[in-house]
Amino acid sequence: MANGSTTSERPKGLQMKLPAVAENVAVIRHALAGLAEEIGMDETGVADLKTVVTEACMNVVVHAYGDGAGPLTVEAEADTESLTVTVRDSGSGIQPRADSERTSLKLGLSLIAALSSSFSVSGGLDRGTEVMMRLPLRAASEDGAPRDAPGVEPAATGGAEIAVGRGELLAPVLARLVGALAARRDLSIDRVSDAVLLTDAIAVVAPGRFENGCVRLGLDEGEDCLELRLGPMEAGGAEAIRRGLDVPDVGGSLESLADGMAVEGEPDGDYLIVRFVRV
Repeated sequence: MANGSTTSERPKGLQMKLPAVAENVAVIRHALAGLAEEIGMDETGVADLKTVVTEACMNVVVHAYGDGAGPLTVEAEADTESLTVTVRDSGSGIQPRADSERTSLKLGLSLIAALSSSFSVSGGLDRGTEVMMRLPLRAASEDGAPRDAPGVEPAATGGAEIAVGRGELLAPVLARLVGALAARRDLSIDRVSDAVLLTDAIAVVAPGRFENGCVRLGLDEGEDCLELRLGPMEAGGAEAIRRGLDVPDVGGSLESLADGMAVEGEPDGDYLIVRFVRV
């Protein structure tokens, strides 16, 4: 996995970058559903969100890079009334194609338009494509007014890169991501539970170790393992997270739930590496 963060700027919400392959669409869908539920989106809205995100991401997988590979970037930002999701690629971009090759895209955009309160598509030949979708947190009431809502540059890599701008959103997003990836690697139910429990604990102590509370991490899949890489952090930050996993009342540490944990120093800062192995 490449070191460093998804972007040099602090994201306002959630930002993910993954290889544009079909199996990663489900990972993105799980992460955004966790975010949406945490900020109070209703059940209908979450279902619509999953649908439009799947359509937009599958368009990237099918059309953006031809027979090659490339990155798929997804950003999500919430306000008090809605969640705005942007799906972006750096592929061939919008260009004329035969109708037979565009059927799925036409249907996808029609569905996105029907389920979103607003959306836009931009891009051009060899400039990639960007689809931006805005979905309300609450379904409209009978009089058409929204119901009250609670206050609340891409480069191909070997795994997922994620940045969460608000520390309190890390736990639901990370739990969904790790659960989906662990299950995909055929980890046992017990190991999936261990992974989610440990990452929940990390989510509690990690935000204070990153600049401005923005947490940056990478998730990489090996043939028999799943690796979580948090960083870069200032010197001592990764070790502080590791100490935060201690359980003084019972002795020991939640670190024992992982198959491996280490702190690595890199030129850009410290990283905490957590590994789960299929047994």
